[in-house]
Amino acid sequence: MATSKRCMVLMHANPFMFKRVSFFIALAGIGLAANLVRKQNVVEPPVPPLAEPASAPYADSIGARGIVEGIEENVRIAPAIAGLVASVKVKVGDGVSAGDVLFEQDTRDAEALIGVQEANVLAIQASITEADIALADKQDQWNRVVQLGENRVVSIDEKQRTQFALRAAASRVESRKSELAAARAQLTRAGVQRDLLLIRAPRSGTVLQVNIHAGEYAVPSAAEVSLLLGRTDSFQLRTDVDEDNAPRVKAGCEGVAFIKGSRHAPIPLRFVRIEPYILPKRSLTGESGERVDTRVLQVIFQFERGNVPVYAGQQMDVYLNAK
Repeated sequence: MATSKRCMVLMHANPFMFKRVSFFIALAGIGLAANLVRKQNVVEPPVPPLAEPASAPYADSIGARGIVEGIEENVRIAPAIAGLVASVKVKVGDGVSAGDVLFEQDTRDAEALIGVQEANVLAIQASITEADIALADKQDQWNRVVQLGENRVVSIDEKQRTQFALRAAASRVESRKSELAAARAQLTRAGVQRDLLLIRAPRSGTVLQVNIHAGEYAVPSAAEVSLLLGRTDSFQLRTDVDEDNAPRVKAGCEGVAFIKGSRHAPIPLRFVRIEPYILPKRSLTGESGERVDTRVLQVIFQFERGNVPVYAGQQMDVYLNAK
């Protein structure tokens, strides 16, 4: 209130002085507004990337993304039947040979079943021995009836009953032998079921992943693979080419790969084959323009490890020569 009264007094006392102060205040406001607009229109320089992206080495290039895998492709190991894991025999990085046990499931039920089948086989074998003795007895009776029949001492009715008893005894022996064969087959099957609980390496290689532990319940259709096996002495590159560029890919084409996000240390590729089936893209990059329904043509290359550190499962930027 005091300030307002002071301004009123100043305006009445010196009107020219008040207009002059107002002009400078307006001019300062215009200058501040212009400076604010200029700052907002200034374009900030882009932040330089941490690493220069890979550039196309060919005049007519096809860009793709590749996954490093073992030379004979990685093997996803899973149990044949569901069961409790008793022990894991390997760890990541271990080298294994074909037939080595990788992990073992609980075999107690399978061992008990084998014991039951073995006892069943012994029981049937004993019954066969008993049936053989009964058959021998009926055979002896028949032989005597035949001898007495020549002298007409035995009636026809008794002779027929003795013959039927002999046939029945022989049939029981054959029946017991069939039961023995079935019991032995069941015993063999029980042994196979026990062997299936020992998960063995299908071929030589290196353990790349172990996702199972003792005490866990392993199932064949688990989303996560129990164990991953592959070769690490030599690698190949499984390259995904977008289906739009698939017609441009030629058998025997040249290729070069870079570590993802780098343009240094190019890795020459040696063409191996083109997979004849176009399949849905699995490894998504997360880019906003990427379609989840994209299908890709897979081209297989081999390369030498050299001095560049490369690991199984690593992604690479790949360029193919379309000419």
